[in-house]
Amino acid sequence: MLELFWLVPVIPFIGFLILTLTFGKLPQFYAGIIGAGSIGLSFLFALLAGSSFLAAEITAYSQTLWTWMSVGDLEVGFTFYLDGVSLVMMYVITGVGFLIHVYATGYMSGDPSFSRFFAYMNLFVSAMLILVLADNLVLLFMGWEGVGLCSYLLIGFWYTDPNNGYCARKAFVMTRVGDAFMAIGLFALFISTGTLNIQEAMFNAEAEWVVGSGIATAVTLLLLGGAVGKSAQLPLQTWLPDAMAGPTPISALIHAATMVTAGVYLISRTHVLYLLAPDVQYLVGVIGMITLLMAGFTALTQNDIKKVLAYSTVSQIGYMFLALGVGAWGSAIFHLMTHAFFKALLFLTAGSII
Repeated sequence: MLELFWLVPVIPFIGFLILTLTFGKLPQFYAGIIGAGSIGLSFLFALLAGSSFLAAEITAYSQTLWTWMSVGDLEVGFTFYLDGVSLVMMYVITGVGFLIHVYATGYMSGDPSFSRFFAYMNLFVSAMLILVLADNLVLLFMGWEGVGLCSYLLIGFWYTDPNNGYCARKAFVMTRVGDAFMAIGLFALFISTGTLNIQEAMFNAEAEWVVGSGIATAVTLLLLGGAVGKSAQLPLQTWLPDAMAGPTPISALIHAATMVTAGVYLISRTHVLYLLAPDVQYLVGVIGMITLLMAGFTALTQNDIKKVLAYSTVSQIGYMFLALGVGAWGSAIFHLMTHAFFKALLFLTAGSII
């Protein structure tokens, strides 16, 4: 079943295309079936691919669909990469995502933009899967920007309220600040290592860079800028509480279970680079520690149930950053997985209470 592994991110994208090209004319029942069913099918293929991967007793599996771009020394394939970390992320995104989609079919029932909602949700899941399964940093960056776009569309979903539009723009602009740092970091990494394939880049960096060197510090700092923006850590954390303007299933899926943990995934995926820049790794832990304390105390003063949970999310991701800062990569990913379940449940419960 590993040969069909590419279907995991593709099926939700097909669901997005069907819902988009029918222009919202599908009856809600069928739109719900396509919206939630595509994620359920993706989860099924993820389970089959994951069980085949574990049965094969290999450390990593790579699958190239086609060469995306080839310019000079840069060759970027549309290649998916499966190992222990991406397997956990794939299960979390499709598993938790499916349950949230099922909940949303009832929560959004009767909304005139029901079909549009599920189109955005399907596109988000597809982009997030591309992010975590990417073999190279260009494809990862495409997924990274895709989830940022979907976050903007979904926070401002009820766009007739000007405040929702403001919150969506705030989230979009603040995460773009981090993304600009990350893009510059990718340029610097390519110039230094000659590749943007994640495994090759880490291997080359380990061979060529001196521990604590300027290039190691610069690249890891720039990548940290992207992670801080996406994961709502100090000083780019203020967009997440405002992102609660979107429907509650959005808060559960994007701002608790998946998108905001992308920064944690990025740092753990490129952890070899951070081992070469111990000062920056220390900074990751410091940022996490300050953020978790500040957000935890802020949550105590909130009286809006979703904002309490939003600050709690920022605080929990602070714990993950603290784990990354002390080199506990496995612990950070384990906390990411458990947080995805309990925080999604808390948000869905909040939606029911509201």
